[in-house]
Amino acid sequence: MRIGFTYDTVADWSAENLSPEQLAEFDSVATIDAIAGFLERRGHIVDRIGRARRLIARLHGGDRWDIVFNICEGQYGMGREALVSALLEAEQIPFTFSDSVTLALTLHKAYTKRIVRDAGLPTAPFAVLDQPEATALTFPVFAKPVAEGTGKGIGSGSCCTCQADLDRLVTDLRSRFAQPVLVETYLPGREFTVGIVGDGEVIGVMQIETPDVYGFDVKKHYENVRYRLADDAEAHKAGKIALDAWHLLGCRDAGRVDLRSDARGMPMILEVNALPGLHPVDSDLVILARNAGRDHDWLLDRIMRSACTRAGLSW
Repeated sequence: MRIGFTYDTVADWSAENLSPEQLAEFDSVATIDAIAGFLERRGHIVDRIGRARRLIARLHGGDRWDIVFNICEGQYGMGREALVSALLEAEQIPFTFSDSVTLALTLHKAYTKRIVRDAGLPTAPFAVLDQPEATALTFPVFAKPVAEGTGKGIGSGSCCTCQADLDRLVTDLRSRFAQPVLVETYLPGREFTVGIVGDGEVIGVMQIETPDVYGFDVKKHYENVRYRLADDAEAHKAGKIALDAWHLLGCRDAGRVDLRSDARGMPMILEVNALPGLHPVDSDLVILARNAGRDHDWLLDRIMRSACTRAGLSW
């Protein structure tokens, strides 16, 4: 097959004077080479397209592919993760991962929480603030940008114990990310991420243990974090809730559902990552798969197998 490959690299965006935090979701050359190398070893022709604006130019020029391996995150707007998938849908070109509706929805944490809450799945009480103001939530609360990934905007100061702390944090996040702030009742329990591939195969439930908030700075030093597979009743409950959310939101091929338990040990949905990082060493889904005895090639194989089956292609 001729496989198009769409992605955002740090090098592509570094010329636009973005901060390290703004560049955090973009991929390294190591990730691009690992994915392209895997596809080429399977005997396919890989066309490294790059980011969305290059895809637009290529489509305008008449280029087409049997399928596109898409990991474009985008930079601007609430629909940025959905842009490439929407373009490919318009041209009826198959691609990996979820469709444009699911990618746009899951990037917006509050929209996702409303849908899972209305379906009866557990998620912490929350509010969305455009400016500093009082909420009906009981302190302590946890605040973060409503539509960011890779722990951006999350750190040791994200947990607020009083209104003054929350007001300062909302002002800071609004100025840095130019988007609303999601405020949730603080969850003091265990933190899990559930890895799912295909139409609903749970790779495992991984507990994340860190002395600080699992945010942007901590994720940069993943080697200091303890990641371990959990197999007790609470972890099984987290896996069941995650899988229900996965099906409800129409996710496909591969992704993660992040949860944290309340004081009673009930896992609550934090967010759904329908376009997961695939760095061969330090991305959460890859770490989870590795802890479950699955290597990077296995994970990529499951993604392509799922996408090709959906498109009626041979893999």
